[in-house]
Amino acid sequence: MAARLADVFFREIAGLCTHGIDLHTGAIHRDNLPQIRACIGDPETLRMARAFASTVIVNTALVEGSMRKALAQRGIPVIVYEAGEALRFDETAIQTGFEGVLAVMRALGMLSGRRQSGRRPKPYTAGSSVWVRAPQSGILRTVACLGARVKKNQLLGIVADPFGEREAAVKTPAVGIIVGCTKLPLVNEGEALFHIARLEPTHTRGRAIRRPLGCVAHRLQR
Repeated sequence: MAARLADVFFREIAGLCTHGIDLHTGAIHRDNLPQIRACIGDPETLRMARAFASTVIVNTALVEGSMRKALAQRGIPVIVYEAGEALRFDETAIQTGFEGVLAVMRALGMLSGRRQSGRRPKPYTAGSSVWVRAPQSGILRTVACLGARVKKNQLLGIVADPFGEREAAVKTPAVGIIVGCTKLPLVNEGEALFHIARLEPTHTRGRAIRRPLGCVAHRLQR
């Protein structure tokens, strides 16, 4: 049934378009910073990604069997907007997505006028991303927030056994921005905990990122 629905959607809707925006949330119990995922090697796709003006643009390859790759093979550029958490309404994620879609439509000449909310900072562009996984099973104590800029080997959290006798540090393998994280305190060895958008070291200095979603203890100023 899923394959039939995908075929109908592709033939009668998506395949007839000139451009596409795929809207995603994070998985259940996973939160995503507002971000655009795109194959930035294509000039038109990059133009759409920049027009959307999300916090981060992450370069992602086309996955075999995905709608995005099927459309790309027809010459239809597609960007993916990722934000928030499944089964949750996140006002910031929704508003960013709403304004971003309208901005892309204006850039394509589908709407007139300019973005109404004023000028936004230029988004960071990440060449790739990496998931940091749990070194052991146990209880996760998170140290770094979603949206935080991190250095290589910076502490992101600690996973401890239920009695606190054995602890393992969770550190970032690269310079970048935390664009995704788990919301569950109980983790199993090998589970994805933090998603890092890789940046050049010089790109993590200067202006700060918008206030991270879901972060109460840490607030980053613009």
